[in-house]
Amino acid sequence: MRGVNADSAQGLRSPAALAGRLAVPVGLLAAAAGAFAYVGTVDPNEPGHYPVCPLYAYTGLYCPGCGGLRSAHAFVHGDLLTALQDNAAAVAGYLGCAVLWTVWVVAAVRGRRPRFTLDPVYLWSLGALFLAFTVVRNLPLGGWLHP
Repeated sequence: MRGVNADSAQGLRSPAALAGRLAVPVGLLAAAAGAFAYVGTVDPNEPGHYPVCPLYAYTGLYCPGCGGLRSAHAFVHGDLLTALQDNAAAVAGYLGCAVLWTVWVVAAVRGRRPRFTLDPVYLWSLGALFLAFTVVRNLPLGGWLHP
């Protein structure tokens, strides 16, 4: 006679259960791949395809996202140095999202819920890094961070 735990463990290993657990991460991967494919196809370096950053248009200051589309375009084409020069924070974000997605998929395959918890100190530190990145890229000494 089987126990309740054996039945629930068998249910976690079934192909239908695995497909259900992987549906959202695979859907998110498809959406991200579609977005990167579009940006890789439609060059943001040519004017008229994408809107201009409002902060840059009105103030001449670069926001943390300025150059992100050009960075994604270079990243898709395998030009990592240009991607880093266009927006280093975006490249770090691509890599961070890839790591988080991988952790999510591994947890889903194992039948567990992923836990993405950060202490407030890490979130504040991340915010401070983005603020420092924004300030430095707008100073003369941060000219190498301009998109």
